[in-house]
Amino acid sequence: MRKIILSLAVSLDGYIAKPNGDVEWLKKVPNPDNLDYGFSEFYKTIDTTIMGNNTYKEILGFNIPFPFQDKENFILSRVNNPDTAFVHFTSDIFNLVRHLKSKNGKNIWLIGGGQINTEFLNKGLIDELLIRIVPIVIGEGLPLFANKPSEVIFEQIKTETFSTGIVQLTYRPRKE
Repeated sequence: MRKIILSLAVSLDGYIAKPNGDVEWLKKVPNPDNLDYGFSEFYKTIDTTIMGNNTYKEILGFNIPFPFQDKENFILSRVNNPDTAFVHFTSDIFNLVRHLKSKNGKNIWLIGGGQINTEFLNKGLIDELLIRIVPIVIGEGLPLFANKPSEVIFEQIKTETFSTGIVQLTYRPRKE
């Protein structure tokens, strides 16, 4: 069965972006060997992305072509936006997840942001967390989970460490 995997990087103090959405801090950790931290392998395991409208707008602000053109992409938004060549807009999380999980395919990448992450967490829709902890404190920003996340216990599946100091943690929700 397809899994919804929340995969992203967080600062040591738990932020996924600065208050304005900026993620340039991710480039501040030296990476002389140009490690991709397993991203290319992860990317091969997914065929669908889900992200919030703010995350989508931030990606569009990078002034590059939309980076996930080879995937089916869904943007969760409270505003009715017309679909584009590469993305579908929706506000209905449950029907979206039910539809995606009923189809054959690869895993689904939940890209974020913090509000969407919390909605998925609180509704029990995250099957796996793949979190890269970046050794930098940014002081303030957008948290991994925003707006009152529920208490959920996760079990560790895998831990990887890299020469850059980045630690990658893989968890799944513990089934009680």
